[in-house]
Amino acid sequence: MIAQAVLSVLLAGVLLHGWTQMRRSPLVAWLSMAAAIVGLYLVWAPSHTTELAAVLGIGRGADLILYLWVCISLNLLLSLHLKLRAQQETVTKLARHIALANAVVRAEHGQAVMDTAPPTVPQLPGGADTPTRMRGQTA
Repeated sequence: MIAQAVLSVLLAGVLLHGWTQMRRSPLVAWLSMAAAIVGLYLVWAPSHTTELAAVLGIGRGADLILYLWVCISLNLLLSLHLKLRAQQETVTKLARHIALANAVVRAEHGQAVMDTAPPTVPQLPGGADTPTRMRGQTA
């Protein structure tokens, strides 16, 4: 009974967090709220978890929950890794763009940067002179 109460409080926190994140990321919010509701149901009806595990050929309901947790965790880790890698590539492109822009500016002011012609600066998507919209604000 204590474990059910503790798990219920934790899942209620996940439900509340999903509700508060609805405007920021609706898909993630709906998925987390659905997972919290299913989790609350399974916490208060553990026999249904065991029955579902038996249908799937898994011995116990606790094993089913553990297997699902591992799959979800691996999926989240992969998603975070891919997003972080994409962000690193964006930062690298931005650093290259800034370095090339600085090299062109120095060459235009008569400073010797190199003996050859200054490199052309690649244009980033969206252009550097256009304002960027981020959550209703102009950056």
